[in-house]
Amino acid sequence: MTKIEFSGDTVQVDARTLAKAFRIGTNDLKQGMRDGTITSRFERGEDEDAGKVRLTFFSANRRVRMTADESGNVLTCSAVDYARPPLRVSRAGDDEN
Repeated sequence: MTKIEFSGDTVQVDARTLAKAFRIGTNDLKQGMRDGTITSRFERGEDEDAGKVRLTFFSANRRVRMTADESGNVLTCSAVDYARPPLRVSRAGDDEN
């Protein structure tokens, strides 16, 4: 089972697990986090979600979301590809300028 580690204001997720969710290598994941092309958001649950946390990671074309309990046990992990705009298809007689 995947675990998230908490230490003060720091949250640590296994790079292999996160890279697999992004469908990239761990070196690409680490580089993306260093250069800011992969970002994250951390949220603590309230009310009925108290005791849970949600981590969301973003890249240009994919979002990975993990929820965990207060001990760091990952409860869910999901990934979604962002839709890309459709390519414009030229038709005979269209002005492409």
